[in-house]
Amino acid sequence: MADTRALGPWLRRFLEEHLVSERNLARNTQLSYRDTLALLLPFVADNARTPVDRLAVGDLSPERVLAFLAHIEQRRGCSPRTRNQRLAAIRTFACYVAGRSPEHVEWCGRIRAIPRKKAAPPPVGYLEKHELDALLAAPDASTPQGRRERALLLFLYHTGARASEAAQLTIGRLQLAGKSPGHSLVILRGKGGKTRLCPLLQGSARALADLAEGRGAAEAVFMNRLGRPITRSGIRQVVERCAAKAAEHAPSLAAKKVGPHVLRHTAATHMLRSGVDLNTIRAWLGHARLDTTTVYADIDIETKAKAIALFDSAEPAHGKSYRDDKGLMAYLRSL
Repeated sequence: MADTRALGPWLRRFLEEHLVSERNLARNTQLSYRDTLALLLPFVADNARTPVDRLAVGDLSPERVLAFLAHIEQRRGCSPRTRNQRLAAIRTFACYVAGRSPEHVEWCGRIRAIPRKKAAPPPVGYLEKHELDALLAAPDASTPQGRRERALLLFLYHTGARASEAAQLTIGRLQLAGKSPGHSLVILRGKGGKTRLCPLLQGSARALADLAEGRGAAEAVFMNRLGRPITRSGIRQVVERCAAKAAEHAPSLAAKKVGPHVLRHTAATHMLRSGVDLNTIRAWLGHARLDTTTVYADIDIETKAKAIALFDSAEPAHGKSYRDDKGLMAYLRSL
């Protein structure tokens, strides 16, 4: 009978079976769990004065988990949000063990009782129209590299794709209409292996058609300057480099941290301003829940300003019946 007290076998099954086969989590999420445990185990081993490969489940005590969380905040400079993410990963592992080993239920309960820290949500950044125009104009369209970079920027903005979705996009997932009737489409593979269809605007479709010409269906759409498939970090470098260049023409960009996800936020914010409903934006971005998408209604100052203008212009005259106040109803519908 296998020793249920040893920590190592539980970790292997958790990482190799539970996260991959049972839960089918995205690769980036799997790596996040792995990184948490890679930081946690040496800390616990040092604290327990036991080699990592000899740790028992009981060595992962709530007191040591609390000490680890304090360590990553104080010594590694992690934010409360990162601290909470690490704690969530440890809790998930504890629940996995307890669900298969009743003798560890009490231990799991103590791990789950460790409180999260209150953390303000990170600010959601997006670009105004003139900033976006400057960013899209930054690549040198007279060079192959510049055309590749501009195609990537257009794609990220028009589709709201995550950097990981763009990095793993292959030619076979493009459905380009060309001169035939109908819309060009792209099949994006998002978190948890979920796929979604996203229409392509003409500018993106043309740029992608140039990249796809004469290439096989299994090849990556976006390549780096060495002719290899671009990575998530490579995409970030392209966006950051183009943003730094664009700041020469749009100085306000210098004060913003512009990365691939900012273009995703920008797409959502601009769609909201154009009157697209939140549920459509949710489907477009591949959000599992609508409340994830409602953040864009909170951050969009322009939409809020329009609502306030409607409210201000709808001040009823003395004695006016609320039934006749069409401006107020328009304001309520705009929220």
